This record gives sequence, C-alpha cells and structure tokens, in this order.
Amino acid sequence: RSTNSICSLSNQITSNTTQISQMSNHTQDVTTLLSNESSLANKTVSSMEEINAQVNSINEAISVIDQISFQTNILSLNAAVEAATAGETGKGFAVVAQEVRNLASRSAEAANEIKKIVEIATFKAKEGKDISNKMIEGFESLNNSIDTMTQTIQDVTSSSMEQAQNMQNINEAMNNLSNDIKQSVEVSNKSKDDTFKILHIS
Repeated sequence: RSTNSICSLSNQITSNTTQISQMSNHTQDVTTLLSNESSLANKTVSSMEEINAQVNSINEAISVIDQISFQTNILSLNAAVEAATAGETGKGFAVVAQEVRNLASRSAEAANEIKKIVEIATFKAKEGKDISNKMIEGFESLNNSIDTMTQTIQDVTSSSMEQAQNMQNINEAMNNLSNDIKQSVEVSNKSKDDTFKILHIS
C-alpha cells in the first residue's frame, strides 16, 4: 500500500510539474506580446517626436510670414502716405497700396489661424506621447512582474522535478525492501521446513 501511495504521489508531482511548465510557456507568450506592444508604443513616441519637429518647422514658417506681413503692412502705409502726398497723380498707387495692405492683413490672419491649428496639433501630439510613455512604463512594470513569476515557476518546476525524482528513488527502495523481505520470509520458511524435516527424521 505504501509503495502504491508513493507511486501515486510521484505521478501527481509529475503531472503538476507538466502543468507548471505549460504555465511557464504561457508567460513566455505574454512576455513576447508585451515586447511587441512596447515596441509599437516606442514607435508611437518616435512618430510624436517627428510631428513635434515638423510643428516647430511650421511655427518658424509662421513667424516668417508674420514678419513679412508686418513689414508689408508698414511699406503699404508708407506707400499710401507717398500717394496722398502726390495728390491726383498718386491715386492709382494709393489703391494698389491699400490692396497690398489688405493682402498683408489677410496673410497675418491666415498665419494666426494656422498657428492655432498647430498649437492644437502640438497639444494632441504631446498628449499622445505622454500616453505612450505611460503605456511603456506599464509594459515594463508588467514585464518585470512576469519575469519574477517566470523565475518562481522555474524554481518550483526544478523543485518539483527533484521531489518527483526523490519519490521515485523512495519507491524503488521500498520495492527493493519488499523484495528483500519476501526473500527473507521464503528463506526463513524453507529453513523452518528443513528443520522440521530433520527433526522428523530424527
């Protein structure tokens, strides 16, 4: 009965070890998935940084447009003054100067609208980058936890395998002991029979 119990226990340990190994494989799959997701998040961060770089270039262009619009506006004012000084002769030039001034004003307004759009895009890009960074931190934290769990599983697996081996050794020892006892009983019985025969003959 003892050997059967030990054998059953050894089989149970072996079964548990197999299940633990399967868990270890699952954690490896999760680790791979997390690595892929983390890589995508890193690419998202890189894309957001590229967007920020493009936004900076657009802001520089808007700044140039503002400066040109400002200078054009001043030039058109000076031209209007000169046209007024010229009297009747400068009327045509005054009309052109006013159109130039209107164009400069519309350019400045358009630049301001673009600037507002760029500011929104910048905010959204920063928001997306922050979210991606938090995702990366979460992935790293989860990955560390899985690494710890994987190591624990490996330790338990190793311990279970060692325990199963010990159980097998005990089972073999019990079987050997049982065989030795049987042989001893057989020898004892034979000796008893032989003794009885000798006594009977005597």
